[in-house]
Amino acid sequence: MLSFLIQYKSLILQLILSFSLTLILTFLKLPVLLLQGLYTYIHPDNLDSGSSEHGIKARIRRPSSSDSGFDSKVSTELRRKNKTKEKFEFDESKAQIFRLRLGDSQLETRVYFKEYYDAFNYSVVAISCMLLHAFLDKSAKSGPMISETLIPASLGVVGVLKVVIVLAKSSFERSASKRSEKQLSVLMGVLGFMLGLMIFLPIIDSTVEFDLKKLDGFGKFYTAVILGCLSGFLFVPAIKNARSFWLGTDQLRCNLSIISCGQVSRWLLYVNYLLVMFTSLLWVKPFEEILIDTNVNVRRGATSFGKIGNTESLVGNLGTARSDFIRFRIMCLLILGLLQIVNLRATLQMYLNEAVLCWYQRLHASKLPDLDFSRAKVFLHNHYLCLVGLQFFAPPALVLLFLGLSQIDGNVYGHIPVVCNLLPCSAFSKEVALFMAWWVVFVWAIFTSASLVMFRRGVLYVS
Repeated sequence: MLSFLIQYKSLILQLILSFSLTLILTFLKLPVLLLQGLYTYIHPDNLDSGSSEHGIKARIRRPSSSDSGFDSKVSTELRRKNKTKEKFEFDESKAQIFRLRLGDSQLETRVYFKEYYDAFNYSVVAISCMLLHAFLDKSAKSGPMISETLIPASLGVVGVLKVVIVLAKSSFERSASKRSEKQLSVLMGVLGFMLGLMIFLPIIDSTVEFDLKKLDGFGKFYTAVILGCLSGFLFVPAIKNARSFWLGTDQLRCNLSIISCGQVSRWLLYVNYLLVMFTSLLWVKPFEEILIDTNVNVRRGATSFGKIGNTESLVGNLGTARSDFIRFRIMCLLILGLLQIVNLRATLQMYLNEAVLCWYQRLHASKLPDLDFSRAKVFLHNHYLCLVGLQFFAPPALVLLFLGLSQIDGNVYGHIPVVCNLLPCSAFSKEVALFMAWWVVFVWAIFTSASLVMFRRGVLYVS
């Protein structure tokens, strides 16, 4: 019995961790705690004039130059003053907006809550098991029946499939995004598929640092299809993330405290965006050559003889060694995934605050504002909160899951011939998984940056 426990200690530890995490996540409801406390808004159709007497007050009210109230019965009628000047009466009770703090019972009533809840739990369990596998002693051999990499690899694959499926399902939700955005997401999926095929060409392959030559023709086509699907599914979430960044960093200069976020969250938004851009360039060879010191041994020998000049090229003489640079890239992906999850609450709060900005703009657009559009926008942002939370959680979850799969060495399904014959086990689970993790960061950086440029140029606007 003791010898059995020693022989399969890695497998037993991973089973204990997976079951214990499942129980902890079920009882503590960590996905709910991540969203609990966010502020959402309600824009009612009408409000009785006596409701304010019972202690209910609007969070924001239309500015007024006088302290006198309006008659609710004649507020929408047109009155003529001095025969040449018209005065519009506005019913302020129909323009009030209320700010509510979300609790667990309210979150559970939102659509896509179950999908968000399951995707979060699957991802956390899989990532934890892969982290445990990374810290376990690799010298200890597993038993002959089951490989020690079977559980983390299987949980990682299941987690990736779960996140991709619910992300695809959310992309086809009818009212969650505009029709033009859905059409553009299909176009981005086709372009991602074509770019994925072009990456395997010798000319394009020389610009990225990935060894994908082990894949056959079917494997390359299958990988390009996955790249196209990821590009299409991530397009709409990236646009929403860009709008949240635009509001959170107060690029509109509206100086409304209820719309912008605090200083800490604002700095996290900036750091997150810069880290996404920086990490996406780490696998591009022209940028990589600047950060890798390829002449470290030559320079050491030349320094001893005094043969180094000041006119020597900087490329290949700055940065770190290749082995240190490879570890640095992996750490950047890990930190980026964790930072995006930490920044999830701030990004979601900016998404909810976008509806307040729409209400504010419509309220001050004219003397008699039409608030039907802002009322619908407030409702949709409140209704699809968990769907957008799922869309914001999916990219860092995919990065961490693919990164964990890329760090699993050996033939994962070597003890299962049926599965190993269907998949190119060693090549698919390591190099291709790392390529997928980089691709998620790359398309996220491209879509977010392009959206921010369009916001800056006035092509797109937040409303």
